[in-house]
Order: sequence, then structure tokens, then C-alpha cells
Amino acid sequence: MFNIVLVNPQIPQNTGTIGRLCVNLGATLHLIRPLGFDIDDKAVKRAGLDYWKHLDLVVWESFEEFLAAHPVDSHTHMATTKSDNLYFNAEFRKGDYILFGSETKGIDESVLLAHPERCITIPMGGGGRSLNLGVSVGVVTYEALRQNYEGFEKITIKNTLEENL
Repeated sequence: MFNIVLVNPQIPQNTGTIGRLCVNLGATLHLIRPLGFDIDDKAVKRAGLDYWKHLDLVVWESFEEFLAAHPVDSHTHMATTKSDNLYFNAEFRKGDYILFGSETKGIDESVLLAHPERCITIPMGGGGRSLNLGVSVGVVTYEALRQNYEGFEKITIKNTLEENL
């Protein structure tokens, strides 16, 4: 359905939670090294519960390697606090790449500045500066699903029935 890209994630519990979300959405999770943890870390698996084994996972050695294979284009959305483009005004399509930066640094600012039209943000009040990475991925990805929902429920129900037979 979608490609969720985590650039240099640092917290295993966030990545595990996002992995679980990806399994439930039929999304591919792309992790870009360096990671702040080992992928086999118990915390990742604990947060992803038994979903981790069903995850469609791609690991990239660097952001440069990822961008060489998937250059920023109209199928790319980069979540950042450094934009005024609200995520719910973005047009999401099946197969899009939705990028999220690390919990501590975000996405490389030079990439954001080179593609401001591809940047999206989640509106927040003045009391905080950012949301938890897992929450941010959920908010944005479920808006993408809302925009592309037709056929999703039938696929999900069919898969669930087949698994339980």
C-alpha cells in the first residue's frame, strides 16, 4: 500500500510499533542505517509483538543509497516540523514513500530545502515541539489510507479469512 521510510531511527520501541502498523496496513517499512539499535533487539520485537515476522522490511546502508534508488519525486512525502505544508492537504497515492527522520535530528535539512514542495507537517499547538515518531507515522499514514481506502477493507477481510481457515 505505502512505503514508510525511517531515516536513522534511534529508539527500538518506536520502530517496533511502526513495524506493527506497517503489517496492519500492508505497508513496506524501509530502515536507513545507521540505526540506534540492533534490528534483532528484544525491544523492537517486543513493541512489534508477533507482527515483526510478517513485516515487509527493507534495510538500506545509507540515506544516499536510498535516494539513489528512490529519488525525491511526486511520490515522496517528507515529514518535518520545518514546513507549513499540512499533511492533510497532501495528495497521497498507493505506493508513495513517506519519510520520517530520526527522533533526535529529523531528515537532513539539505534534502528538505532542496524539495520544500514534498515536505509535510503535523500541526501542533505552542506547548510542544514535536510528537513521538510512532504517533507521527500513525497520524500521517492513516491520512494516506483514508485517501486510498477503496479496496483496502476487502483485501484485509479476505486475507484475515484465509489465515483463519
